[in-house]
Amino acid sequence: MPMSLATIKHQLDDHLGQHLTVVAQAGRKKITRRHGTLKETYPAVFVVDLNQDENAFERVSYSYTDLLTKSIEIEFDGGDLATTNN
Repeated sequence: MPMSLATIKHQLDDHLGQHLTVVAQAGRKKITRRHGTLKETYPAVFVVDLNQDENAFERVSYSYTDLLTKSIEIEFDGGDLATTNN
C-alpha cells in the first residue's frame, strides 16, 4: 500500500524535537548530509534546525513529497527511519 502525505506528516509529528540526519541528492553524483533537530511540521513542509558548527545557515525546510519520492531520506538518532514501506 502506498504511503500518503498525511501518513508521513503524522510519523514526523511523533518525532518532533528529536535529532536527525537528512540525506539529500544535491546533484548527479553529490549527496549532502545535514544533522539537526526536527523543529516543526506544517501542512505541506517540515522544518529542521541545523547544527551551527556544520552548516552556514540555521534551518532548512523540506516537503513531505521529498520523502514520498525519495528525494531525501531521514534517519533519526537511534536508527529509526521517518518512513517505513508497508
